[in-house]
Amino acid sequence: MSETQERTGTLADLKGAVATGQVVSTQDAPVYEAKRDAQGRSYATGRRKDAVARVWIKPGKGDITVNGRPVGTYFARPVLRMLITQPFLVADRYNQFDVYCTVTGGGLSGQAGAVRHGISRALTHYEPTLRGILKAAGFLTRDSRVVERKKYGRAKARRSFQFSKR
Repeated sequence: MSETQERTGTLADLKGAVATGQVVSTQDAPVYEAKRDAQGRSYATGRRKDAVARVWIKPGKGDITVNGRPVGTYFARPVLRMLITQPFLVADRYNQFDVYCTVTGGGLSGQAGAVRHGISRALTHYEPTLRGILKAAGFLTRDSRVVERKKYGRAKARRSFQFSKR
């Protein structure tokens, strides 16, 4: 008997298992445990462009505080507020968690993306079963696009100075 037949059995055994509807798995999916502190909060760090957000979530009525201010005053544009609440809407947990976060670096758009990334990661720490939903929506992936650096002899990163014939 070869090494692969020892691990999986014979092909006839596999066909029989599939025909009867038995699930044959060679390896179980990893089981994640919830990570919570003494106050029942979950913590995660989110990043986007140059912005870094430290996010704590706990069960509550849906209050979001950014740098000590309500989310409506810190992120005045509705698009940025919508961006932050996306993980809760996808996970069907809207207005079930209070969020406290501190954000540094970057502009408002990058900070909103960092908060969204942090909320998504904190949700997976609080409820590991939400990981598949948030990962499929693309919220757990850090957007690695950053501004290209300015090169010498150029007006910006790629644009050259205006040509003058005389």
